[in-house]
Amino acid sequence: MEQKYKIMYVHGFASSGNSGTVMNLRRSLPAWKVVAPDLPVDPFEALELLRTLVAEENPDIVVGTSMGGMYTQQLWGVPRIVVNPSFEMSRSLLFGKMGRNKYMSKRKDGATEFRIDKAVVERFKEMEKHQFDGIDESEKKLVVGLFGDKDPIVHFYPLMASLYGEERCRWFNGEHRLNDTVVTKVLIPLIHELIGDNKREPWE
Repeated sequence: MEQKYKIMYVHGFASSGNSGTVMNLRRSLPAWKVVAPDLPVDPFEALELLRTLVAEENPDIVVGTSMGGMYTQQLWGVPRIVVNPSFEMSRSLLFGKMGRNKYMSKRKDGATEFRIDKAVVERFKEMEKHQFDGIDESEKKLVVGLFGDKDPIVHFYPLMASLYGEERCRWFNGEHRLNDTVVTKVLIPLIHELIGDNKREPWE
């Protein structure tokens, strides 16, 4: 019987656990369980939800993209891949995302839009002050940063490399959002590599 693993995917801004990337992961990894929650707008509520799920689900690996990469970086103790992480969400929100926004994929609660105001921005600012607390040598071995070489939105390779080391950062040919080719040709092989490096047993 094929080995089964469990992956948790953390979506980006204005997305959901029903994104195209999640569907691609489920198609490409049919023997794996893919845990993909819809995130609350408030960053501290989102991080609390994710930490609770890590404790309950015990995933073999966590993958987060963009805003989800910012959250994933903070999920200590589990192998994780942060794709084009957006470590300054408060700044990103102030430039073009204030007010009403539409979700880009279907959410379980049926919500189709949400609002960003100054209070939400301040919550992100507070989180950003502490998002790198806790990085030590053991954590560095658990994390890989994956960066699109044509990403027009965020550029945090230098920061990631300074925190985790250049050897923990990888480039791929692509932009900010993952397409099917990058998921199958780059992300999934890296998932297998990172799980192999950390020698976790498959879940039953």
